[in-house]
Amino acid sequence: MQKTSKLYTLVHGKCPQCRRGDIFTGSLYGFNLQRTNTVCSHCAFRFEIEPGYFYAAMYVSYAMNCAEMISLGVAAYILSGGWLEFESFWLYITVIFSGCLILAPFNYRYSRVILLHWLTPKVKYNAYYDKP
Repeated sequence: MQKTSKLYTLVHGKCPQCRRGDIFTGSLYGFNLQRTNTVCSHCAFRFEIEPGYFYAAMYVSYAMNCAEMISLGVAAYILSGGWLEFESFWLYITVIFSGCLILAPFNYRYSRVILLHWLTPKVKYNAYYDKP
């Protein structure tokens, strides 16, 4: 039996308990909507541990969004050659907000994955469920 790695589990959005079932339906960027499954299809782990559990994912998403906005602003500054005039204000606004819109599905998905895998102490990997 081959164990599934933690990195694979995080990148592909797998269940934190069995590392086999999918947390989400749909693809990250596609025409079908991505939704969070209620329970794991492999081990029946309930993803929303308590009512309103994923509200905490908003804080994770906020931190991710702030880091992305700062990175995009710095990248726009460097790529524009340090042009920091009043006319360049719209360049920065356009780059930052278009980046936020493009990365919104990524933030939705991975803020929940980070919350389940790293920020919830009572959710642990159980090797018993890691069977094909």
